[in-house]
Amino acid sequence: MARIGFIGLGNMGLPMATNLVKAGHTVAGFDVIKSLPGKLAAIGGEAAQTIAAACGGADAIITMLPAGEHVREVYCAAGGVIEAAGAGALLIDCSTIDVATAREVAAAAAGRGLAMVDAPVSGGVAGAEAGTLTFMVGGSEAAFERARPVLEGMGKAMVHAGGSGNGQAAKICNNMILGVSMIVVSEAFLLAEKLGLDAQRLFDIASKSSGQCWSITSYCPVPGPVPTSPANRGYQPGFTAAMMLKDLKLAQDAARSANAATPLGAAAAELYRSFVGEGHAGEDFSAIIRFLRDTRSAVAGIGPAGSGLSPA
Repeated sequence: MARIGFIGLGNMGLPMATNLVKAGHTVAGFDVIKSLPGKLAAIGGEAAQTIAAACGGADAIITMLPAGEHVREVYCAAGGVIEAAGAGALLIDCSTIDVATAREVAAAAAGRGLAMVDAPVSGGVAGAEAGTLTFMVGGSEAAFERARPVLEGMGKAMVHAGGSGNGQAAKICNNMILGVSMIVVSEAFLLAEKLGLDAQRLFDIASKSSGQCWSITSYCPVPGPVPTSPANRGYQPGFTAAMMLKDLKLAQDAARSANAATPLGAAAAELYRSFVGEGHAGEDFSAIIRFLRDTRSAVAGIGPAGSGLSPA
């Protein structure tokens, strides 16, 4: 078993660190919210008061942070992870951030002789709690193999996406697919409603036909067909609308940088921007179906400048 430093004990990080403790690892946790390391200590981990304390003697150091600027600060600032990590420590960033920052921080780590992988996750809070996350991992093959036994304590699948930053690239591409598909699935169920087609009947057909996708079969946005979906618990979040908007913004930033055309991704980002802007940031992202029921709000969110789309 390994000694692991874990930095960032929020809604995702704390259950991930908890599962590492349950797997038999020694885990020292740090967070800027001073009460959170104590919660880790209460279930058998160690509470670290500083980043350096969390990193001391660690075989691997994991971070789960909100955005690229936080990752850059935690790793690269004086007293940060790169300075505090011991020789031979493996650095694993599970945050979802922009590709450029992931590659910049990995290069800084390599400059100090430290191996690093970017390993953003799919599965949300429920997956973090259940230990069933999927990790999309960027970095060298050797670093990926070193990370695998640590990641296995928190997830069910680890996919090597290629070099540094490719884990982040895979995450934002995947979530752009998810954001767009949830919107069109919601539109289809709303159209069926207007046409007098029962939601369960549409689910029974579409889930077995060419329209089948995860947004229907696992996360159906209408109550009833999928009992475990947020639609059946008042859209309490597994993955918030704010987090979906963050990922869609990252995808659009990457698309602009790469000069890639993503008109549907751009339209989805604008629609979620409007949804979040009306006070729905903390709802599950599938609650976009309720927003779409308001035709005026929905039309206002479609057709961003340069997308090539316009309201019908």
